[in-house]
Amino acid sequence: MKILAAGDIHGDIGQAKKLAKLAQKEKVDVVILSGDLTMGEISTQGLLFPFKELNQKVLIIPGNHESAATTEFLAEKYDAVNLHGYSMRFEDVGIFGCGSANIGVFQLKDDEMFGLLKNGFDYVKDSKKRIMVTHVHPDKTLMSKFTENLFPGSKAVLKAIKEFKPDIAICSHVHEAEGIEEKIGNTRLINVGKTGKIIEI
Repeated sequence: MKILAAGDIHGDIGQAKKLAKLAQKEKVDVVILSGDLTMGEISTQGLLFPFKELNQKVLIIPGNHESAATTEFLAEKYDAVNLHGYSMRFEDVGIFGCGSANIGVFQLKDDEMFGLLKNGFDYVKDSKKRIMVTHVHPDKTLMSKFTENLFPGSKAVLKAIKEFKPDIAICSHVHEAEGIEEKIGNTRLINVGKTGKIIEI
């Protein structure tokens, strides 16, 4: 399975077009957008149209810049799938996720975030391969060092990775950490960022 994952596009339709063209060129099976689709709840007009225009399958979650309701609106308007607290199967690959973050207006408490991740995981736990998608990065990681003096990584995301052991964990949120990859146990953790990352599993 081939995936294009990106996050933090913040209403940049030009970047959405670039990502849609990259997805088409690489012949990906699905596009995953890991939150902060908007800039403070605005700039939603036409945001996901480049993907819809090319008939691409898109999975989205909210970041800390948009509510779950706005994310659901975007999912319905552009035929995307809101993965927030849910999951999807693609043959033997299960993808589950939870958006929002531990800061900002739309923040979630650790127990809420872990509960939403567990809800999604429970439906795909028997999949041969599993991918976990969050907006916020896990605590006690290399990428968390970029923000430790401002806001911490998520203890809930770290706990979910350790307990659910996904093959791949995708996040964004920390712009300065874009492109960083590290391992938590056997899980490959990737901060995909605005420019996106092609992932094969």
